Amino acid sequence: MLYSEGCKITIGGSWSEDAVVPSDPVEDRRMIAEAVEVARNADVVVLAIGGNEQTSREAYALNHMGDRTDLDLIGRQNELVQALAATEKPIIALLFNGRPLAITALTETVPAILECWYLGQETGAAVAETLFGMNNPSGKLPISFPRSSGHLPVFYNYKPSARRGYLFDDASPLFPFGFGLSYTTFEISNVRLEQSSIGIDGATRVLAEVTNAGDREGSEVIQMYIRDRVSSVTRPVRELKGFERVTLKPGETRSLAMDITPASLAFFDVNKEFVVEPGEFEIMVGRSSRTADLETVILDVTR
Repeated sequence: MLYSEGCKITIGGSWSEDAVVPSDPVEDRRMIAEAVEVARNADVVVLAIGGNEQTSREAYALNHMGDRTDLDLIGRQNELVQALAATEKPIIALLFNGRPLAITALTETVPAILECWYLGQETGAAVAETLFGMNNPSGKLPISFPRSSGHLPVFYNYKPSARRGYLFDDASPLFPFGFGLSYTTFEISNVRLEQSSIGIDGATRVLAEVTNAGDREGSEVIQMYIRDRVSSVTRPVRELKGFERVTLKPGETRSLAMDITPASLAFFDVNKEFVVEPGEFEIMVGRSSRTADLETVILDVTR
């Protein structure tokens, strides 16, 4: 196995060090050139990038800062990515971060990105098992990734009027809440309601079939989102109200059912009362909060 540091994030890097010292550009570029030469002799590049304890921490004093004005990769990391990509070697990026980063350029260059957050002392074992196929990843993002810091705030359960768009850019997140891939693919079909009409005190279930359409065993997290189409108080375009993890062998299909109760449909009205209002509700089932990943059925709620 070959190794090269590539470039530094900061000088030092420990959380306990109050001062955050940027890396030296000249030294970084020397190390990037060295990394390129090492990469030329490798079959595959496993590239660890992101942040460290200093670049994603809480600021509690003027001499111990942690917040940033942008979400780009610190220092010369993007230069490192581009230089390694120019070798035309296959690249797998391991992203270490304590907050969402703006990695649009990375996604346009690197075909495989493994979100690692801060894994701790078992990082090596977990990453090796995943890269060598001993583990089939099935994690889902608990947040949305913005395309840039200018896209903030970005969250899936926004109000209908909160996303007008941007000039020359896409208003959608780079990676939405609930998103995540695995080494197999899943298909969701026959999404339907056990009862398509209920009273405000009633309950029903949304039903669906999930099929592993790939050639490897894997797990998928099926998510249920709900939207109140018309209400006395402005409601989000969707809210996560249920989810279920299912593990399937290649070609296997399983039926799932998720409960829809009054608590799933209720909200606090202008009188601060937790109520269910009659009307139509969109029940969305899919692999993430992204519209393209969801199948929708309509529930009618009556008095």
